Amino acid sequence: MYQALYRKWRPAYWEDVVSQPHITTTLRNQIKEGKTAHAYLFTGSRGTGKTTCARIFAKAINCKDPKDGSPCGECEMCRLFENESLVDIIEIDAASNTGVDDIRELRESTAYTPETCKYKVYIIDEVHMLSTSAFNALLKILEEPPEYVKFVLATTEIHKVPVTIVSRCQRFDFRRILPEDIKSRLLYIADNEDFTLTDSAAELVAKLADGGMRDALSLLDQCIAYSKDVDLDTVSSAAGIAERDYLFKLLECFADKDAVTAIDIIGQLYDRSKDMQRLVDELISQMRNVMLAKSIKSDSAFVCLPDEIERIRRIAEKLDTQRILQMLDILQNCSERLLRVTAKRVEIEMCVVRLCGNDVGSAKNAVVSNVSDGEITALRNRIAALEKALKNGVAKQNTLVKEEPLVPQEHAPIAEPKVDVSKLKPEDFSPLADWKDILDELAQRDAATAGFLAGSSAFVYENVLLLVVDNDFFLKMFKETKCAAMLSQILTERYGKQFAIRVRSAKNVVPGEDSPVNKLLKRAKDSDVAVEIK
Repeated sequence: MYQALYRKWRPAYWEDVVSQPHITTTLRNQIKEGKTAHAYLFTGSRGTGKTTCARIFAKAINCKDPKDGSPCGECEMCRLFENESLVDIIEIDAASNTGVDDIRELRESTAYTPETCKYKVYIIDEVHMLSTSAFNALLKILEEPPEYVKFVLATTEIHKVPVTIVSRCQRFDFRRILPEDIKSRLLYIADNEDFTLTDSAAELVAKLADGGMRDALSLLDQCIAYSKDVDLDTVSSAAGIAERDYLFKLLECFADKDAVTAIDIIGQLYDRSKDMQRLVDELISQMRNVMLAKSIKSDSAFVCLPDEIERIRRIAEKLDTQRILQMLDILQNCSERLLRVTAKRVEIEMCVVRLCGNDVGSAKNAVVSNVSDGEITALRNRIAALEKALKNGVAKQNTLVKEEPLVPQEHAPIAEPKVDVSKLKPEDFSPLADWKDILDELAQRDAATAGFLAGSSAFVYENVLLLVVDNDFFLKMFKETKCAAMLSQILTERYGKQFAIRVRSAKNVVPGEDSPVNKLLKRAKDSDVAVEIK
């Protein structure tokens, strides 16, 4: 029976593990000195050797004649292990055994001593999939296991593992395998199998694997099924990256702002049952290549066919770095939204219009592009927390706002409110009729600053001006920049009096008709209630 390459060539000794010397050296030294821990936590992306190292560890600590901390491969225990006949080495898939009852059964089994081995080893793969109650059940036995029990937990999502579990394990972080290491391993395997593999083909497979050895071997298996002589054409055909001219046509449309042609290409791909999520992921990959082409001269980091590099560089010449980064951001946002929406074609068409539109590179996007990675991460975490709160249900807001006064960076006449703002209700406010004219005036003075108010609405009550901005990020930046001071100055010049300014985010509200902000936005759509300040 044919055996897949990734199973046939799974490393059996520490020496065979690729790109993880910081882990293999430590583990073999612990085994050699007899100082192994009772619990380990292996974390890293898929295909980097977590389960493989767990298996080698289990075999080595039970080997009757270990060689320099590595299993001998010849003793009875090693042979039984290779035949999967050792009942004392238990591999558990947490993805299909998530419940507390499964862990309780595991915990009860630890009371029995090993049948044939020195140690009973529990390898729990994808441990982050366990339920909260299952983690709690695991915690006690993980804290004080019998001396003959060892645990090796493996996960691709360490952030989902409770801190109480992590703190009771020795943690090892597996790195993505370097492309050159994957390439060397593939060529070594090809030399020992009945197929040929060119150097350039091995390099392309290594890049497409994205740091995972298992993915590389699976792709190589596909190539062998296509042809026993694996070259660049074989890889491109087997991996489905040949005949992808549509990707570069779309990128050229984005660069040329040709939305009509781009929408037509999307329609053709949709009619041919092209997966929209996969299409966006492919566009992100190629936009990454465009970004690299704009930034570096070397072609080594590109993930594409050699004959595509020149086309990528021509596209890069049409774009500046800022616009490339903004396009990548738009594509990333689209990729995330496609996971939640049902009308995927509409979503990607909206994305294409944005990519081809004149607003890419405008003040609004220029503002966002200046935000640090840390601020973006913090913002995404906050949004995720808000979405979770909304999903679980949160208390309704009975009052309109209870905001802290703005503290602008530049001095400007910002008044105190004449009323208690926290007691005001949506019906007390009226939309400001000439808000659009005020935004235009603000944009003339400072387009970048005006970008924070894109999509906003304004409401007034006596000397209180209430703004509803488009999102949490615009709320944060409005408060931290000179936007408030400039707006206050324009209002004073325009109406001859000072305003107390308050601001809310349209995203940070309870959904539904009872939401104060939603009531305000509904009033904004009714032009009959808009007021002019005289």
